[in-house]
Amino acid sequence: MTDKYDVDLSGASWFTSTRTSGGKDCVEVAHLAGGMVGVRDSKNPTGPAVVFTPAAWDAFTAGVMGGEFDRS
Repeated sequence: MTDKYDVDLSGASWFTSTRTSGGKDCVEVAHLAGGMVGVRDSKNPTGPAVVFTPAAWDAFTAGVMGGEFDRS
């Protein structure tokens, strides 16, 4: 995540995963300029978004795929 950059999200194209089952408990992702990645709550599209640097996004997604955040 970063707060070092002033990132304009007004023109972002947000999307949900193709694995989303149509439920309301989803996150939306947007690929931004400079390789940054925005993440927001689909229930609150005008609310805040978390913006990851490219390296932080890569580390986060590797952790997800590696089970780092599993609750078991």
